[in-house]
Amino acid sequence: MEILLSQSTMPVIGWIAWLLGWLMNGIYEVINFIGIPNIALAIIIYTIIVYALMTPIQVRQQKSSKMMAIIQPEMQKIQRKYQGRRDQASQLKMQEEISALQRMYGVSPMGSCLPLLIQLPLLFALYQVIYCIPGYIYKIADIFTTLSTKLVGMGETALTAITNAGIPGGAFTQAVSASGQEAINKTTDFLYALKPDQWEVLKAIPELQSVRPDIVSTYDNFSKVGRIFGIPINLSPWDAITSGAIGLLFVGVLIIFLAWFTNWLNAKLMPQPGGGVNAADTTGTSMRGMNMIMPIFSAFICATLSIGVGVYWITGAVFRCVQQVVLNRRMMNLDAEEMIRLAKEKNEKKAEKRRIKKKEVTNEALKRQAHTNVKKIRTDAVSSNGGKQEEYVPEYYKKAQGARSDSITARANMVRKFEEENSSNKQSKKKKK
Repeated sequence: MEILLSQSTMPVIGWIAWLLGWLMNGIYEVINFIGIPNIALAIIIYTIIVYALMTPIQVRQQKSSKMMAIIQPEMQKIQRKYQGRRDQASQLKMQEEISALQRMYGVSPMGSCLPLLIQLPLLFALYQVIYCIPGYIYKIADIFTTLSTKLVGMGETALTAITNAGIPGGAFTQAVSASGQEAINKTTDFLYALKPDQWEVLKAIPELQSVRPDIVSTYDNFSKVGRIFGIPINLSPWDAITSGAIGLLFVGVLIIFLAWFTNWLNAKLMPQPGGGVNAADTTGTSMRGMNMIMPIFSAFICATLSIGVGVYWITGAVFRCVQQVVLNRRMMNLDAEEMIRLAKEKNEKKAEKRRIKKKEVTNEALKRQAHTNVKKIRTDAVSSNGGKQEEYVPEYYKKAQGARSDSITARANMVRKFEEENSSNKQSKKKKK
């Protein structure tokens, strides 16, 4: 099956979407094999897999948060030290001391934001996958292939009839101007994006009665695998709310509420950083603000994007809630003194590595300097011996036999001996004069 042109072509998001689409297609193939094909179920399984893979990052974040809470008294002590001093130099000095303290214990104020920063590209890419499901899950594309082929064969007749019926047909307009598999792909994109009421209009178009059985079967087959709680996966909860149907209204409101509630609960379960001196703890303030904003943002995302994205968002929040309960119990059993000891050991190892690296850089610089000095000796030797370097320079190697001829010591001895003898020769010449 050729790739549909609706696949994302963005440089980074498109690559992630291709990878996620490959994973989603594999999941769908498995659940289809066992007899329960459903796009929403594939999204739920996919979400659990992704968040399970992100568990090590979550554990690291929780340890960082706990360590941040442990060092809060020391941070507050630094803040009290500079309390009332608002000049720029004092504020910079305070931040330097706090940063040094955080480095010593191996914590990062941005550590809690890491899972969110990783999740956002995944969300954008997943939206591309859900918005263009036939471009990534081949069995879904197969549902539309027969009808797409027949509509392409009808050409301008089908386009005119669909346009006159009031169905936006931008993708189908492009399909008519294309040819071969490209035209079929664009028509599949057009059919996948249709809403239930538009499918009903499509069935009733007189010019399309010859393909009406294919329209009915395509819609029925897609409805079997592309719905959750009775709502097509490509609709948004807001579409469901404004549809006028009581059942769809209830489901749309339920999804928006679940998106807010599950993310609010997850924020409540997260360890809350304590406040600093006079509420100056900007890290804690920022985290508390984010915990208030994110649930509202989640509800907005799920209300305006397709229900498939809402399924991902809610499933991820539920998984994180369960994960957080387990992590909270584990963090309660961690020994604070042991964590501090391990953090200091890790910090000392990093410092030792930096010292070793600095020493290596210094030795390399000394070698380069020694090499430069040797070249200068050879040049001066040639100049002072009438161009007979081979009769002059090796003498200094003989005088540096206590070290390897290629070592820094030997070269340093050469420099010293050369300078001593050069100085002695100059003094002798002055006495003769």
